[in-house]
Amino acid sequence: MNRKWFLTALLFTLLTGLLLSACGGSDGSNGSGGSDSPGGGSPAAAAWAGGTASAPAQAAGTKPPLDPVKLSFIHWRGEDVKSFDAIIKQFQQENPHITVEMQTFPSADYQSTAQAKLVDGSTGDVFTSFPGAQFEAIAKAGLFADLSKEAFVANFNPSLIEAGQKNGAQLALPYQLVYNIPIYNVELFEKYGLTPPKDWEGFLAAAEKLKGEGITPIAFAGAGVGPGQFMNPMVMNNAPDPEIFTKLEAGQAKLTEEWWVRTLAQFKELNDKGYFQKDAVGTKDEGANALFIQGKAAILASGSYQMAVNKQQNPALRQKLLAPITVAEDKAVFEGIHTTTFMLAVNSKSKHPAEAKKLLEFLSRKEIAAKYANETGQNVTVKDVEYTSEELKTIAEWANKKTRFQPRFTITNGEIQKAVLSSIQAVLTGKTTPEQAAADAQSIVDQQLARK
Repeated sequence: MNRKWFLTALLFTLLTGLLLSACGGSDGSNGSGGSDSPGGGSPAAAAWAGGTASAPAQAAGTKPPLDPVKLSFIHWRGEDVKSFDAIIKQFQQENPHITVEMQTFPSADYQSTAQAKLVDGSTGDVFTSFPGAQFEAIAKAGLFADLSKEAFVANFNPSLIEAGQKNGAQLALPYQLVYNIPIYNVELFEKYGLTPPKDWEGFLAAAEKLKGEGITPIAFAGAGVGPGQFMNPMVMNNAPDPEIFTKLEAGQAKLTEEWWVRTLAQFKELNDKGYFQKDAVGTKDEGANALFIQGKAAILASGSYQMAVNKQQNPALRQKLLAPITVAEDKAVFEGIHTTTFMLAVNSKSKHPAEAKKLLEFLSRKEIAAKYANETGQNVTVKDVEYTSEELKTIAEWANKKTRFQPRFTITNGEIQKAVLSSIQAVLTGKTTPEQAAADAQSIVDQQLARK
């Protein structure tokens, strides 16, 4: 009996000790402090309060902080950096857990290297693409995330984002609407009684008049954007079929045909008659731009994207757009060229696709697009944007004219595009005829077709 009583008392004592230990702190306290757990409670108590053993509980009604994310944004428009810096700052204020690092590259370098930068997903969570050959190459590599189902796509003008579509999917969103036609000095035209010509003979007559007055008729950056930009209005009515270069890449048209030989012959005519500045084929963009900005040239063979920069460097400059009409007036089908470019995209290899899409959504808001447009002088594809600058209002007038999409960007094969542009440079050197330059370019086209 005594033994049974002793064992019962011992068991009671042990159970009481265990219960007291469970209720107290790790140092024997009553739980009011001294614990390694935040707030002095046990891990279980911390979890019960909504936290963990290693993190404090969130205040009632608040969301836990989001993990920090760093986005890489790459593009080629260094002249837009100031505007984008302010826009990115505003985006980061709205999304404090996201940091955006922006890098810009010269356009020529960007076309040749952008794809390689995207492959591992560490660069270019958000990136831009040129339409045409670069878009096709990046799409083929599977580096575009599909944006088709994103609600912000509806913020864009549907007819202006088609260049970013492939196989029924919206892979990129063109942000800029550009007119790839020459700019002219309004004051010089008025001074010498000139108006934008309506046919080829009128274009030549205007150039001759300007030359006679000691003005360079056309500033042409033969070692820069000149061949790639000026070829578009030069070929638009010589080959009014918008599919002409698509047919070229399919073997259904040739550069040795009349439409391209005529275009090269007209380039040669302008050069031979002295309507370009001296050494046009060796002139870079900066040199051609300076001639126009300083009033030494009446026409700049570039595009609407250059007008804002011109105005910054010469605030008194009055400028508008014109396109050379290379045929008789009654044979002209188109008045000019447009391009939807600077195509915004999300890298399919990005580790932060949701945050990258947040940046695209932010850029697609009309008030943000308006800020970008008016600060950079670029018309945009976002709906209902209000333009405030004289240049942008002038450019917007071309929306009512009959224009076609830039022919050069319908060339999807990079080697064929190089061959076409090289044929222009070849005739400007004076070392080959238009017929021979066309034949040399066509041989490269044939080589590319044979590899398919």
